[in-house]
Order: sequence, then structure tokens, then C-alpha cells
Amino acid sequence: MECYIVTDLLLLIDCDGLNLVTMSPFSCELVRLQVQSVDKPLYRGTFHCFQSIIRQESMSGLYKGIGSPMMGLTFINAIVFGVQGNAMRRLGEDTPLNQFLAGAAAGTIQCVICCPMELAKTRMQMQGTGEKKSSSRKVYKNSLDCLARIYQREGIRGVNRGMVTTLIRETPGFGVYFLAYDLLTRSLGCEPEDPYMIPKLLFAGGMSGIASWLSTYPVDVIKSRLQADGVGGKYQYSSIMDCTRKSIQREGWRVFTRGLTSTLLRAFPVNAATFATVTLFLLYVRSDEAPKDCETAPLHAPIQTQTQPSSL
Repeated sequence: MECYIVTDLLLLIDCDGLNLVTMSPFSCELVRLQVQSVDKPLYRGTFHCFQSIIRQESMSGLYKGIGSPMMGLTFINAIVFGVQGNAMRRLGEDTPLNQFLAGAAAGTIQCVICCPMELAKTRMQMQGTGEKKSSSRKVYKNSLDCLARIYQREGIRGVNRGMVTTLIRETPGFGVYFLAYDLLTRSLGCEPEDPYMIPKLLFAGGMSGIASWLSTYPVDVIKSRLQADGVGGKYQYSSIMDCTRKSIQREGWRVFTRGLTSTLLRAFPVNAATFATVTLFLLYVRSDEAPKDCETAPLHAPIQTQTQPSSL
């Protein structure tokens, strides 16, 4: 697998780059729905949020915060791909349990990049919420400026705000993602000679993304609220437990489903396209061009990218 890590990584970057451009609007809606005030809600639901952003901030409002994921994409894919591949080789046997463990390890390590990236994305997406484009005052020029300003005010701790919740989300989330894809491709019989292999891969990838998000979505709501906390200089939460307790008190258990529709609408097509493209590409390259001393990954061995489990 080491022989093709550069080629595979470039493919993963291309897939995620396309996914970021096409699915960023859902990410902006997701964050705003998750963190809006229950006392004075700005949006009634996914579609109303979409309409409001376009009406108030134009189409560009849907793509706020896209710079941060674009910058961190290369590093995240390199970490995830390298860690998952090495973990599977060290574990030896290709089993569903090992797929989960390898995915969980990859999810844990990539949080170093993922947490600051999502913090900048969240702050950029919250900027100018509910304001007309002409009247909105930009606090941050771009994602780098956002992280620099946070670091000046709060230091390294501020840049890593939400790290614990990111770890709680990403570790099991990536594990479920890898496990679900492995189980689905095994059960569906995704073999090269199967005439329905591509639809099966699309289905397996899409459902894996949905399974991963459903398993960790409540944590993502808390993470988004903690990272958005402090916008405008006003802090509401002192800790993860404080955020969880206050959120449940104000909104009940339904708070953990805020923005779920946007997430699932994004999760299926993004992960379906990514998994199918990567698997087919690797199948082609490794069957025709792999040197004899290179291992050829089995078809059902999943390749993970930052489309999950992520709150683009």
C-alpha cells in the first residue's frame, strides 16, 4: 500500500475538493441550525435557513468558511490515510473489528488538524448571521485571520476550543464509518466482475456516512455550540457538561437533532461518490500497475476521507 500512497492521497484530495464545493451550503445551514437561540430562532428549518441565507447574504453566504477545510484537507487526508493503512497492517488480519480499530485510530490522530479547522469554519459561518450583506461587519477576513485573532486573544487553548468533543466525535465516528463500509461491501458482494458493483459501492458508501453521523451526531451539536460560543464576546458555556445541561434544559432532548436533516442530505451523496470513486480507482491502479512487492488492498478495505464525519 505504501507504493501508492501519493497517488491515492491526490485522488482523495480531488474527491474532497469537489465535495467541499458542492456540499458547503449544507454545512453552513447545519452550523446555524445547531447553534441558533431557541428563544429567538432565526430559522424554522433547513429549507427556511437556506432561503434566508441567500436572501440576506447572497449565494456567497452559503460558502462561508470553505477556506478552512480547503487548507486542512491535504493534511487530514495524509494523516487519516497513513494511520488507517499502517494500523491495518499492524493489526494483521482484515476483520470488521480491526477495521473499526484502525478507523478509530485514524480519527483520533487527525483531530489535531480537524479541531482548529472546524473552529475557524464555524466562526466564519456564524459571521454576519441574520444581517444584510451590505450592513454586515466582518470580524474575520478569512480562516487564517480568524485563527490568528483567536490565538492572540485566547492562546493555544482558544485555537483548540472543542478538542475534547472533537475527539469524542471523531474516534468512534471514523470507526463506525470504516466498519459500516466493510460490512456492507462484504454483504453486498462488491466484486470486480459484478455488473452492479458501482451501484453497490455507491449505496455502501452513502449508508456508511449516514451510519457514522447518526452514531455521533449529538456530540457534534455540542461541539458546534462550544466552538460558536464567544462570538460577539459573550460566552454562555463553561464546559462540555454545562453546555449539555443548558441545552437540554432550554430545548429538551430534541436539541440533539438540530440540523440532522442537512447533515443526512449531505452525508449520503458525499460519501457515496467518494467511496465509489476511490475504490474503483484503487482497483484499477493496483490491478494493472502495482509492482510485485506491493500489497494489493482487498476491494472491501475502505479508504476514509474527511467527509464524515465532518460538519461541512
